[in-house]
Amino acid sequence: MRLNQIRSLPRLRALMAAVVTVVPFAPAAAQQGDLEARVDSIFARYDHTRSPGCALGVIRDGAFVLKRGYGMANLEYGIALTPTSVFRIGSTSKQFTAAAILLLAEEGKLSLDDNVRRYVPELRERYPPVTIRHLLHHTSGVRDYLTLMTLAGRQSDDFYTDDDVVGMLARQNELNFAPGEEYLYSNSGYFLLSRVVRGASGKSLRQYADEKIFRPLAMTHTHFHDDHREVVSNRASGYAPVQGGGFRISMTNLDMVGDGGVFTTVEDLLRWDRHFYRRQIGGERFWHEMLERGVLNSGDTLDYARGLVHGEYRGLKTVSHGGAFVGFRAQLLRFPEQRFSVICLCNLSSANPSRLALRVADVYLEDLLGPAEEEETPERRQDEPQEAEPFHLSGSQRAQYVGDYYSEELDVVYQIRVEDDTLRLTVGNFLDGALQPVAPDTLERRFLTLRFQRDRNNGVTGFLLDAGRVKNLRFTRRPSD
Repeated sequence: MRLNQIRSLPRLRALMAAVVTVVPFAPAAAQQGDLEARVDSIFARYDHTRSPGCALGVIRDGAFVLKRGYGMANLEYGIALTPTSVFRIGSTSKQFTAAAILLLAEEGKLSLDDNVRRYVPELRERYPPVTIRHLLHHTSGVRDYLTLMTLAGRQSDDFYTDDDVVGMLARQNELNFAPGEEYLYSNSGYFLLSRVVRGASGKSLRQYADEKIFRPLAMTHTHFHDDHREVVSNRASGYAPVQGGGFRISMTNLDMVGDGGVFTTVEDLLRWDRHFYRRQIGGERFWHEMLERGVLNSGDTLDYARGLVHGEYRGLKTVSHGGAFVGFRAQLLRFPEQRFSVICLCNLSSANPSRLALRVADVYLEDLLGPAEEEETPERRQDEPQEAEPFHLSGSQRAQYVGDYYSEELDVVYQIRVEDDTLRLTVGNFLDGALQPVAPDTLERRFLTLRFQRDRNNGVTGFLLDAGRVKNLRFTRRPSD
């Protein structure tokens, strides 16, 4: 929303006048103006009063070279986004949870090799030892609670409590894999870390992070949002696009924190980015510990550290983490060797701040970046393996799978029925759709794979369910009436 547009929007003029800030050591005015125009073009689709959008901060050497708001924080009241708008940042929050854990380790209140059951005794004793270190690196094998809740028929706008999540995790008879054997991203790990913080410090993660991280860094508009009823000044609303045009509100009633839940602003994240270089909290080894990559039992080293991802973009090293939950998307992208960072916070579920941040980096770092990756072409796609032929079942074969199946670990019944020669899965009022046969005794539905099991007489006795961040959930067929 540039100045020529704002003239027709008197209510927004005062807000937007403060949106652009250029620091004294920025390039010459003509060059800086060209850079700004190129960045504005990247966000042009959001830059009007009819759409949610993104707040952007571009940082060099600890100061903004550019900060902007594109689009609206609230469509109902006509409030524009600015760098002071408060966003939910989803999994970008994980680095703050990891920071709290490392600060507690520095204080001697925990060890990263502690068994998590010391702090969350509800977890099954039958598990092999899961350590805090496993949780930090997503190598624990603990199943993802958001996926489990979805599989149990609960959605992100339903309400359930921390105790409900712990109860769900306590019902799991198995892990996805033995701790340390694999990497699989799991929100449960960082949720459990919030319980570890409480057990080790006697304070909630919100209280501890406020005392040890946010207040010392003067991040005055940042907190772990553990009460959905709380009024938050200057909060941006989250939105999702509606098919055919327009938007719907996309928020959540959930109060879980650790895996997500941080509310913050572009301007506050500048202060966190400065800490990367100036070491304002923690000891000398704090950022060394934060950046330490996970290592599997095999000795293989991961790209994932403690709530941060090591990467490379066009020949330059990066440290970053994105976030996505309900109508919010976030990215904090850092090029540490160039002391350059991009913060992109969006309140629209279809936005891709990770890609947007890289495009901004293309503008400011173009003289340092290597060749761009070759884009996929139709010709290249033709060389890719083609989809397998559909797997067909006869009517009698379909009938073998019809029945009710119970999962003790989810405490839910899945119903499989035949309608119009199609197998359909129903779970309450949420999951309801066609199952596609893909192989013998294997059915799929979107992100679900059902692998059926049989007894000695070839009768179907149940199935194992895979769903991305959850593996081998056992369902037992209930006797028919």
